[in-house]
Amino acid sequence: MKGRGPLVVVGDVLLDRDITGRADRLAPDAPVPVVEVASERCRPGGAGLAAALAAADGREVVLVTALGDDEASETVRSLLPPGVRLAELPLEGSLPVKSRVLAGERPVIRLDRGGGTPGAPGAEAREALADAGSVLVADYGRGTARALRAALGRATREVPVVWDPHPRGDQPVPGVRMVTPNEREARWFVREHCAEAAGRGMAVDDDSLRAHSLRGALLAAHWSALSVAVTLGARGAVLARAECDDPQYTPVTADSEGDPCGAGDCFAATAATVLADGGLPSEAVDLATEAAAAFVSSDCADRASWRDDPSRPPRAPASGAKPRRMAEITALADSVRRRGGTVVAAGGCFDLLHAGHVRFLQNARRTGDLLIVCVNSDASVRRLKGEGRPLNRAADRVAVLEALGCVDAVAEFGEDTPQELLRLLRPDLWVKGGDYRVQDLPEAAQLREWNGQALVLPYVDGLSTTALALRAARVPS
Repeated sequence: MKGRGPLVVVGDVLLDRDITGRADRLAPDAPVPVVEVASERCRPGGAGLAAALAAADGREVVLVTALGDDEASETVRSLLPPGVRLAELPLEGSLPVKSRVLAGERPVIRLDRGGGTPGAPGAEAREALADAGSVLVADYGRGTARALRAALGRATREVPVVWDPHPRGDQPVPGVRMVTPNEREARWFVREHCAEAAGRGMAVDDDSLRAHSLRGALLAAHWSALSVAVTLGARGAVLARAECDDPQYTPVTADSEGDPCGAGDCFAATAATVLADGGLPSEAVDLATEAAAAFVSSDCADRASWRDDPSRPPRAPASGAKPRRMAEITALADSVRRRGGTVVAAGGCFDLLHAGHVRFLQNARRTGDLLIVCVNSDASVRRLKGEGRPLNRAADRVAVLEALGCVDAVAEFGEDTPQELLRLLRPDLWVKGGDYRVQDLPEAAQLREWNGQALVLPYVDGLSTTALALRAARVPS
């Protein structure tokens, strides 16, 4: 493995132009909005945006792309930040320009023009890849990655390579560290290249987290990639590996309302920088999800999020009395499922509720439309934890859990595991903290009986009931 070199971004650059204004009336000659232009902004798009984002923390970045002598190419050169060094391929034709007209910060129409063909890479581009400490391929299907495919294949044997694919582009070279398709792209790639998906009982339009993780695993095997991170917009991302039913789901931990244009580039750029610094794919996805959400929120922050989108299944009421009787809880779960929603179950003792528990339950709630917490009875806690536990009796633990806005219902069980309770609830998802592996969860095989999915959420480090209890015992009374 080579020493640390620059992050090299390889891919197709576009010029993004946003024309923003107000639309308060329709044109008299056609039923179209009249936009009164207030401002116009240009920025590098595609691989140019990914390179600019990667260089934002002062990192050395080399952008290998095709640029020409046209006005759009000159504009991109002038807009790239000083931290991005160019290694150019010749461009035969003109650089693509994507112009969006926005009214009230919502796109009204997009106009595309231009589009050249990259020429053969010269010595500068090949040397940049040979000296790279890590590589990000931002493929927009216009030929730059194809022109450097052999060099990219060699790079995978030396440094971490992240590949952000496009249906019009080439498939990733074998051996990349991570591929980052969005959910629509993942569906397309599976439909076109993974015929065996039909044998896994997965519909093309299946929007469940299990389906997204299965698509990621299929694509990781097809591409011979170490991992595939399927990005789900405001829902977060799923990280999958080939032949492994142990996906990691990373939710968005804060509302990310805004313009999603460029969020995929931000995700891929952040993942590449984390891997370049020696991080694991799981760490890269966690940080990339947060960065993409912050990127979206930083622009057009008053846009509605997916949670308020009327086209999505309705969520359970956030206020009012929460169901206590099992018949009421199962009826609530059934009603959410009938509307096409996702029922989530999470379990534990929750003896001394702390910030780690709260964050875990908040993240669990974000994975679906209804969260039911399965809590161990007093006798069950005693068998699992020993004499002196629980510190709080079941009625108190249930009351505290019910007070959390992210919890829709709490159900108590007396066995060592909630398997019998889960058979009644039949949740779509069963979630545990990240100190478990999916294959080690006794509930995982059971969930598959009704095509459910067990998931592991990111681990919250440094917090435990036992540690808090021991610390409290040392405090003088």
